[in-house]
Amino acid sequence: MQRREFNQLLNTLLKPETINDFCPNGLQVEGKDEIRTIVTGVTASQALIDAAIENNADAILVHHGYFWKGESQPITGMKKRRVAALLAKDINLFAYHLPLDIHPEMGNNAQLAQLLDIEIEAGLEPTNNSVAMKGRLKTPLTGSEFAKKISQVLKREPLTSLVRTDKIETIALCTGGGQGYIDLAAEQGIDAYLTGEASEQTIHSSREQNIDFFAAGHHATERYGIKALGEYLAKQHGFDVTFIDIDNPV
Repeated sequence: MQRREFNQLLNTLLKPETINDFCPNGLQVEGKDEIRTIVTGVTASQALIDAAIENNADAILVHHGYFWKGESQPITGMKKRRVAALLAKDINLFAYHLPLDIHPEMGNNAQLAQLLDIEIEAGLEPTNNSVAMKGRLKTPLTGSEFAKKISQVLKREPLTSLVRTDKIETIALCTGGGQGYIDLAAEQGIDAYLTGEASEQTIHSSREQNIDFFAAGHHATERYGIKALGEYLAKQHGFDVTFIDIDNPV
């Protein structure tokens, strides 16, 4: 498929124009015109670029790309080495941030909810494109039971603040660095909140508002959207897609 057509396919699927983001979504670094082989991953790190080169990839498709608002603009140091490696091998870089988080089927939230047996019911925010979602556990669990489930499914032990004595029924979630939404979840009387990261104040919010909290890792909670997107592209459009998980403890 031609690069322009591939970019349009992704934009039609993920609709980046419908949400304000912190980075450009879509094609970020232009490479060869024809795309057949794709490497997917969470972040366009040097390790992922090197793996894509080894796989003779025509394109890299990630959740965390480049050119974030507020970052240093000069292409020097680490950024220069990454971009230079892409240009030297004529590899396209495509990145989708919030559009991939909120997609109702292949999104990070949707995929994580499916893995953890959470039924998503609505957005947590009163907007059409809420980044955080809310729903219910298919089977109510105590906080410690849910923490064990997270550990088994994601292969990492979550950081927790367990304050409730009853079982969790309602739960809100936002993959990645969504810890700030805990207060909105508490305002709505939700039993528990799940995200990737925690801040110092997050634990106080949990304790003082009687809402169980789980931080299961930014990387660990956001592996599944980009993986699902790659699987869709392979199945529906015949691309040769390889998901490469570059381990990250955060």
